[in-house]
Amino acid sequence: MKWKIRPSQLILLSFAAIILFGAGLLMLPISSVGKPVGFIEALFTTTSATCVTGLVVFDIGTRLTVFGQLVVLGLIQAGGLGIMTFSTFFVYLLSHRLSIRNREVVLQSLSQHPVKDMGALLLSVFGVTLFIEAIGAVFLFNVFAGDYPLSHAAYLAIFHSVSAFCNAGFSLFSDSFMRYQNNTILNLTISVLLVMGGLGFIVIFDVYRTLRSRIQGKKSAFNFHSLLVLRTTLWLILGGAIVFMLFEWFNVLEPLSWKAKILVSLFQSITPRTCGFNTVDFGQLTDATLVVTLFLMFIGASPASTGGGVKTTTFTMLLALVAAKFRDQEDINLMGRRISQDIMSRAVSIAACSGVLILAATLFLLLFEVGQTPHAATKGRFLEFLFEATSAFGTVGLSTGITASIKDPGRIILILLMYIGRVGPLTLAIELAGAGKKKAFRYPEEENILIG
Repeated sequence: MKWKIRPSQLILLSFAAIILFGAGLLMLPISSVGKPVGFIEALFTTTSATCVTGLVVFDIGTRLTVFGQLVVLGLIQAGGLGIMTFSTFFVYLLSHRLSIRNREVVLQSLSQHPVKDMGALLLSVFGVTLFIEAIGAVFLFNVFAGDYPLSHAAYLAIFHSVSAFCNAGFSLFSDSFMRYQNNTILNLTISVLLVMGGLGFIVIFDVYRTLRSRIQGKKSAFNFHSLLVLRTTLWLILGGAIVFMLFEWFNVLEPLSWKAKILVSLFQSITPRTCGFNTVDFGQLTDATLVVTLFLMFIGASPASTGGGVKTTTFTMLLALVAAKFRDQEDINLMGRRISQDIMSRAVSIAACSGVLILAATLFLLLFEVGQTPHAATKGRFLEFLFEATSAFGTVGLSTGITASIKDPGRIILILLMYIGRVGPLTLAIELAGAGKKKAFRYPEEENILIG
């Protein structure tokens, strides 16, 4: 009998395959400076790159050769767009048509809505991606050209532009962008790339369509999904920046100028959703700021984007659910629309599954790293491991500085978290549960249960 694989399974398998293939390339002597990279280190790095996370166990700028860095860059680009979407694009170029299976793969990777011309969608995705990354590279080149030879400045600009738009957070600088915390062009360029990559292709296309129509004098409005994503993203960026500035005013922001304070606060409000670039040392931040950053990392980017997390729409759905229950409303309304029960159930399932997964991973990290050491001797470690686990699951890449010191069992936990966080916790849960077949019967309803 022919073995049938569903599109969601193809996505899971393709990510795993490219991760292992990339690990094999990184283990080659040509990929590293000095001693070849070990298997766990290579697997961790390629998982982080393919899942566009940014957590690293060594400095890729000094540990890897140009070949090794290009391997990482290729994995970032492929992971940001989705492996199956990437391969489907080349299938389309060769055959000029898409099979039904490939259409399903693209729909699950890029859109939740019907698409008439799949080939045009794929071409648009790759065209927009290359265009945005090219524009970003031009701006970054102007920054790096003042500090490095032109050829190296161009390489740095391309690498960091791709890493930013794909929300990967990989940097060839050992201190990420801390040396450029006062550079307006770099901060704004990276921030715009991160936001655009985190909005999702469908939102980008809808914004372009709406603005073009309005310029032409035609009436046009954003669709509901785009408007929801844009509003949620704006409020999270502004709210995160204000909170960061308030919590760090007398800490890491104190010696900085007003300009640097604003740039740092804005930058560190954007990067937790979901890119690991930083312009300050996260190991020096207050616990309150780390908790807020945890919250932003958990939310992550938007659906059909290059980022991870439970997604901005899930977060907004949960807020709407809580608001409706507090008002004792049966319907869950948002922006003049009633939200269906299927969408709400999906949002609650994703958030619950993600929260449990992060807590379980934190527990195992504590067991592997500190064992039975008394709490009095491990103060602060719980927050560090919770931060690391959330960063891995949200494919963020921010760290308090403990990634390189984590032992191999802990690194395997983080590898699994990055993988699950990229392919989607709900997708993986459905696959493991046998595709979630519906039962042919319903149990009697019970209402005599006390809650709260």
